[in-house]
Amino acid sequence: MFHVYILESLKDKSQYVGFTQNLDLRLNYHNNKKVKSTKSKTPWKIIYTEKFDTRIEARSKEKYLKSATGRKFRKNLFRNSGD
Repeated sequence: MFHVYILESLKDKSQYVGFTQNLDLRLNYHNNKKVKSTKSKTPWKIIYTEKFDTRIEARSKEKYLKSATGRKFRKNLFRNSGD
């Protein structure tokens, strides 16, 4: 099982999109500054997850969420949920 996730920085509200097989461990890595691209904005919280059966499906969704269209989707997703 693979998880696509969106993190939000509690420091500046920026977002990070990724995928992993172990969501708890990956969040721990982000919050313990073991991920170069996110260490300056710790702490992080998970604001969205989606499960996939294959790595290919998860990577495809991650790429979509990082695209211009995906960023618009993320903006609308959180606007509509009241966040």
